[in-house]
Amino acid sequence: MFLDCIDELMIDNDDDDDFFEEEYTEDETELYVGDGAGGGGISLAGTWWDKEALLLAEDVCQSFGGDLGIYAFKTLSNSSIQVRIERLTNKSGSPSMEDIEAFSVSYRAKLDEAELARSVAENITLEVSSPGVERVVRIPQDLDRFKDRSLYVKYVTEVADSGKLSEADGVFKLVSFDLETKCCIWGLADVRINREKAGKGRPLSKKQREWRLETSFDSLRLVRLYSEI
Repeated sequence: MFLDCIDELMIDNDDDDDFFEEEYTEDETELYVGDGAGGGGISLAGTWWDKEALLLAEDVCQSFGGDLGIYAFKTLSNSSIQVRIERLTNKSGSPSMEDIEAFSVSYRAKLDEAELARSVAENITLEVSSPGVERVVRIPQDLDRFKDRSLYVKYVTEVADSGKLSEADGVFKLVSFDLETKCCIWGLADVRINREKAGKGRPLSKKQREWRLETSFDSLRLVRLYSEI
């Protein structure tokens, strides 16, 4: 069972030490892994031309020699394409403005050719952007890549008394992960929202620094980069 791996370590039940409060919660209503937008992945509208458009986008990425990849691809029924590209050769994955412009020009040319050949719809609107500052971290393939970053984590835990499932979240750092057991160990990230639990202007307390949470991969509902900006 996926919850077997969840365990909170080195934390007691004092109210003053509750590290999970409403201020962590942000509007994630529309964001989910694989949504073709902020959550990455492919989302096709089911039009007659969208699979061809995706193949063309993949061809354009290949033309950059493996430097660029598709983080998210989405087609809409109003003949729109939204693409988020990432640079595979740097750790952050963030493309430069030059990368976005070069991809846009190449992809636009491919779409124009396909339009003349009637293999895609006419007058397609194209939007190309980066994955975003708070991009979703794909589990487990992105864990090593972003292990040094502060991460917003939403996960499912089991309530001890009732056995019911409950969602919790926090801003964590990844301490370690194991691909065989499919588990992660988290600590609290050294960010303002966590430091304020110890008192305004104070660093993380010893107890906060030692706090650990173990979760299974399957219990993770959302993991994304966290920005204090």
